[in-house]
Amino acid sequence: MAKSGGASPSTRDRQKLVNQSFMSLLLSIWWLVGTPATASATRLHIRMTMPASNSNSNSNSNSSNERLLPTRRYLLSNGLGLTPQMGWNSWNHFQCNIEEKLIRETADAMVATGLAAVGYHYINLDDCWAELNRDSKGNLVSKASTFPSGIKALADYVHSKGLKLGIYSDAGNQTCSRTMPGSLGYEEHDAKTFASWGIDYLKYDNCNNDGTSPKERYPKMSKALLNSGRPIFFSLCEWGQEDPATWAAAVGNSWRTTGDIKDEWSSMTSRADENDKWASHAGPGGWNDPDMLEVGNGGMTESEYRSHFSVWALAKAPLLIGCDIRAMNNVTLALLSNKEVIAVNQDKLGVQGKKVKKGGDLEVWAGPLSGRKVAVILWNRGVSQATVTAYWSDIGLKPATVVDARDLWARSTRKSVKGQLSAMVDSHDCKMYVLTPQ
Repeated sequence: MAKSGGASPSTRDRQKLVNQSFMSLLLSIWWLVGTPATASATRLHIRMTMPASNSNSNSNSNSSNERLLPTRRYLLSNGLGLTPQMGWNSWNHFQCNIEEKLIRETADAMVATGLAAVGYHYINLDDCWAELNRDSKGNLVSKASTFPSGIKALADYVHSKGLKLGIYSDAGNQTCSRTMPGSLGYEEHDAKTFASWGIDYLKYDNCNNDGTSPKERYPKMSKALLNSGRPIFFSLCEWGQEDPATWAAAVGNSWRTTGDIKDEWSSMTSRADENDKWASHAGPGGWNDPDMLEVGNGGMTESEYRSHFSVWALAKAPLLIGCDIRAMNNVTLALLSNKEVIAVNQDKLGVQGKKVKKGGDLEVWAGPLSGRKVAVILWNRGVSQATVTAYWSDIGLKPATVVDARDLWARSTRKSVKGQLSAMVDSHDCKMYVLTPQ
């Protein structure tokens, strides 16, 4: 059961988290900068060995890391988001049609389906949960017709299931639906309200604002949350308009890099591409967010949803389910609950994988994992079946490296693979592997 309060992490814990994040940033740079060839192989070797050598760092090195990465120090004072967040959000499927019975049933389903057991812990309300106006004391008020028991009672129920409750607001005068107030000018007030209700997560949108930069408006809520007395995950949603990947690590735990996703192949793939260019900015404590998952909503094929989930996992994107998990079919459940794919997303190294090779509609995406492993996706974005190949030079492995290649969707392993990895891939589908050097 989630705790309703909790002290901030100790100074020693914060230094440890900062140190981990600093190392992850260095590893990201080694992975992302330069051209793939022998230099990539060198980067891979350094990337995999340096964290171990860092484990005995003394306090002086921690202080040095904090000086080099001050923004991450302030972010990690909430101690959250060391791996990308996992959970569910109401918007993609239900939009404004939400009420407390639905949220309770979703929490029940999260546990009953086994999704909670594989890591999905947040149950997040999106827009439309509150009345149009604040009360006489300036408080946000839950909508009486849909949340008659109040948000505190709902949080208590969600917590009783061992889950966490998220809520939604906006850095403007009203939210995007214009059915409830935003938090602009009420940051401290609303943060304390959320904390008093037992809220664990805030998605903060960007509609109906006053025209000032998100760089001015979002830090106010960040500070308010840190001062609320409760650790609250802060998810920025300014749609990537001012390149938040370049500044939001000092403000929140994740930041949208794109506009809203739609349950369509073209929308999903474009979000993946837009998010990819910011890969070097992600790491423990702060993640690029190409928007929520559409898996199970019906607008794409099983192959397309498999691609969607695989690329989001490799890119260390938040895994926030957007379908009705009370009524999902077995195919959707199998996609969302693949433990090996989830493990890539939640890998403690925290380096975002990225597109490393493109030839027409055939792509290779790859990224490093802990234990000297490498995650690889062979993605066919074309209209017909094709062979996709990743050469070792594409993914930073030395030419003589021999690996075992674990197919995460087929749940099979190719032993002693040398030089390259090839597979026949169906249209709009992918193959996803974890390569383990022998």
